[in-house]
Amino acid sequence: MEKVGLLAGVGNLPVEFVRAAKQTGHKVIVIAVVDEPAPELASEADVYYTINVAKLDKVIRTMKKEGVTKITMIGKVTKEILFKGLKFPDLRAIKLLARLRNRKDDTIMLAIVEELAKDGLEVVDQTIYLKPLMPSVGVLTQRTPTEKENDDIRFGFAAAKAVGGLDIGQTVVVKNKAVMAVEAIEGTDSCIRRGGTLGRGNAVVVKVAKPNQDVRFDVPAIGMDTLQNMIESNCTVLAIEAGHTLFVEQQAVISLADKKGICICAVDETY
Repeated sequence: MEKVGLLAGVGNLPVEFVRAAKQTGHKVIVIAVVDEPAPELASEADVYYTINVAKLDKVIRTMKKEGVTKITMIGKVTKEILFKGLKFPDLRAIKLLARLRNRKDDTIMLAIVEELAKDGLEVVDQTIYLKPLMPSVGVLTQRTPTEKENDDIRFGFAAAKAVGGLDIGQTVVVKNKAVMAVEAIEGTDSCIRRGGTLGRGNAVVVKVAKPNQDVRFDVPAIGMDTLQNMIESNCTVLAIEAGHTLFVEQQAVISLADKKGICICAVDETY
């Protein structure tokens, strides 16, 4: 049985990955690198460890001990920890951070990929087992966007692509063709709450892949947390990039969106 390693962050996406990989006959070795991984993750994994992301050398040594050569990194690991300070980082983590020319998302993740490669650990496509979770173009909910909302989707799509091209974030919140909020280091959920509050209701959330998205990390993803934050901040439309966004818990999210009158749609650059 071929082994695959998973460095798991927050959310249900790591659980979805484990289930999908096991269905293809893989044995999944999971290291949760955050304090609060999904509760089901430990029971779903074939082998499970909890090692804080700051213990980089221990993470690498553990994967090698388990005979892993291919690794996937999935789940939210908030970049804020780099500015708040890692918890007791080991020497390898300290040296990696010292080498960074900046602390953009791609810079950090590529440095981790290179560090893993030094020990023969290849980071592979995040979506390799998860293609069914990436919707194609279309409206996924009962409610369709109004013409005014369509204008905001088109405006937001272009804005989000521009922001992504600068490696700042992947999400914008728009109302009346004005950007209410741009995702940065705080993450998608905080961006949605801030933008929805500033928009005072009926704002449109647009999430896209970066123009040169590296599929080994940071592939855009949405799920129940995304929708809950939209509900709390009175956002009414969620537009994601078709074929490039992972949609977790689809049935439950769409059901709740329908109850709340929220539109979810998958669009592309031709929209």
